[in-house]
Amino acid sequence: MIIPKKLRKGSRVAIVSLSSGILGESFCRTQLDLGMRRMKEMGLIPVLMPNTLKGTEYLSQHPGARAADLKAAFADDEIDGILTAIGGDDTFRLAPFLLEDDTFADNVRQHPKIFMGYSDTTVDHLMLYKLGLQTYYGPAFLTCFAEYAPEMLPYTRAAIESFFEGNEMTEITSSPVWYEDRTDFSPRQAGTPRKEHREEHGFELLQGKEGFSGELLGGCIESLSDLLTGERYPEELDIQKKYRIFPDVAEWRGKILFIETSEEKMSPEKYGQALKTLRDYGVFEVINGIIAGKPMDEQYYEEYKQMILDVTADTDLPVLYNLNFGHAFPKTVLPYGARVVCYHDKVVITPSTAL
Repeated sequence: MIIPKKLRKGSRVAIVSLSSGILGESFCRTQLDLGMRRMKEMGLIPVLMPNTLKGTEYLSQHPGARAADLKAAFADDEIDGILTAIGGDDTFRLAPFLLEDDTFADNVRQHPKIFMGYSDTTVDHLMLYKLGLQTYYGPAFLTCFAEYAPEMLPYTRAAIESFFEGNEMTEITSSPVWYEDRTDFSPRQAGTPRKEHREEHGFELLQGKEGFSGELLGGCIESLSDLLTGERYPEELDIQKKYRIFPDVAEWRGKILFIETSEEKMSPEKYGQALKTLRDYGVFEVINGIIAGKPMDEQYYEEYKQMILDVTADTDLPVLYNLNFGHAFPKTVLPYGARVVCYHDKVVITPSTAL
């Protein structure tokens, strides 16, 4: 894979709205200002792309505008990184604008840049993975840099700082605490800490032997499943098939599948069905193991665990559960294509692919 250069003090980082355009709404102004300030305090120069703040309605109706910002960011030699504003549910609509553009593909390969986000951004990650770029499943601008707490969540901040030169992260361990999701995002929440809990479980090796290894590939399980079923948007399945966004079974061979669940907190039954969708596609027959993220607010913690065990019961797949990534707070970064070795209490990233 093509591994982008690390950041440094003074690096310019583009902020793009590839899914929801909520960052451009007036009620997000306090968070926008806070996130911009936090980026500058880290030594980064945030760059708002031309369509980033055009709002929910406009960007919903103009996927081409969303894609144009991503294309412009990759074409700009002065931009070193790209950070998604937040997730959403229809970034698959960018596929025709991106994957039919040879200039965009050339820019991705010839001018690689750090690209980070999670949730619906899973689909963008897979499109860039198809073009050979290593991207990073991790924090987004609105949910992490613009965190209302007095400071960025320390575990998350440490993960982001691994993108800077001389600050390589080669090991992922459990956060000692986890935080509840916020229910009030009004400006009056600025400066208020999240409700915090001591981590009682740590990483859990549900089955198989530790020391299983492979290259990382995966994302939000709802996004992965929707690509294969078109359950949310029927046209998504057609677009996925046309552009082959979801990796072929052969591409999954020897990989470590990473999965996590969104803020919608899908029912255990739906979680099980999403797992079966991946199984029926053939993923479980060829991968080397699974790592599963901590459910947001620990909702359905035991139920999800049992669903994984039930759906993989006829396999010998190792499964490591309760990792801090995706929608959980705090969150770390998982590099697509990085080779990892998974133990009961840590995930080791091999030096050649470390952050």
